[in-house]
Amino acid sequence: MKLINYTVLYVTASLFFIIGVWAVIFYFTMLEEIYDSIDDGLDNYKMLIIEKAENDQSILHKSSFDESNYRIREIQGHEVLQNEERYFDTLMYMQNENDFEPVRGLSSVFLLDTKYYELTIISSMVEEDDLIEDLSLAIVILFVVIIMSVLLINHFIIKRVWKPFYQVTQYMHRFNLKTPDKFEHPETNINEFRNLNRAIENLMQNALEAYGSQKQFIENAAHELQTPLMVCMNKLELLIEKDNLNEEQATILTNLMQNLEHMKRLNQSLLLITKIENKQFSDENVVNFNEVIKEQLRDFQELIELKKLDVKFIENHLFQHSINRDLVLILLSNLLKNALVHNSSSGTVEIVVTESSIRITNSGSLEELDKNKLFQRFYKASGKTKSTGLGMSIAKSITDLYQLKPFSSRLEVGSSKNKTSEVL
Repeated sequence: MKLINYTVLYVTASLFFIIGVWAVIFYFTMLEEIYDSIDDGLDNYKMLIIEKAENDQSILHKSSFDESNYRIREIQGHEVLQNEERYFDTLMYMQNENDFEPVRGLSSVFLLDTKYYELTIISSMVEEDDLIEDLSLAIVILFVVIIMSVLLINHFIIKRVWKPFYQVTQYMHRFNLKTPDKFEHPETNINEFRNLNRAIENLMQNALEAYGSQKQFIENAAHELQTPLMVCMNKLELLIEKDNLNEEQATILTNLMQNLEHMKRLNQSLLLITKIENKQFSDENVVNFNEVIKEQLRDFQELIELKKLDVKFIENHLFQHSINRDLVLILLSNLLKNALVHNSSSGTVEIVVTESSIRITNSGSLEELDKNKLFQRFYKASGKTKSTGLGMSIAKSITDLYQLKPFSSRLEVGSSKNKTSEVL
């Protein structure tokens, strides 16, 4: 969920609660004001009627409300003692409504010529049901208007305020250590966004420097190790060729040769990855992958026959791509070699080529591979001590270099035990 929508959601929920509480308080406050206003009117009406009774005693015989809003009756004895001035609510039949409607009443006692009289006055009252209905409608309209206002403010004002933030996040999504773009500062007057821009710029600069230093170190280390390794291997070969070595010494020297050979291949692989990431393979042409696969299969023919593998090459279409041919040879060589070497004896290998993909699958070995680590450097199945663990990492570096994505051109490597895929 976007930050703006997240904010609107919480603002809406908060407004709903606040307006709801406010509506309840407003309702009871308004109801109290209405009662106070009606009670003041009844009290004033009482005083006018008593004053009129002093001048015109004929009204003292008005015992029903009829067309007026009051009635008077004479009371005696205990009724005088028990009666006191009070306000009350009741229902009265209204002819115009043909129904009982709520009224507010005032009952009071007054003395006139040594006689006590009970005066009852009534006044029409606002119906609470109608009041609640009208108030609810007004609250709903107010809520809708406020929410619409918040949405408009979000769209035209807050969205503009947060624009620098979204520009920074878009740049962060595009940022790549291998091909970094210059960080353009979004123009903003907000201090928090300025601090964010400075922090991101410093972070990217440090990351680029660390990445550059790492690449430079690997490249220099690989170059510097190459010559000493070759010198050591040549001297060991000379020692092995001598006749004065016993069997134990020859075995030790042979093991040393094997380890140095492993170091040599590891060094060459790391150097190759560095060259790929530094884009030192600039020469690009449209390469026919079908022909390269056929060449590679001829080169691996002895291994195929040795392991008695059943290799099927299915050409459904011609697969072509603009790429450096040397890298294509390295890529397909690593993938085919993995499919052949890491396979059971008398197993199967199937290569399917379409216009948009190359899929290489094999019957697999008994040991499953971790799909999440398959393309990590130095990852290899247990027991594969002779492997450098860089073959699939090299393949991924090549595909990353040419930004080969799913559903455009694809190369998959897998087995019945462990299905893995690499986009090409």
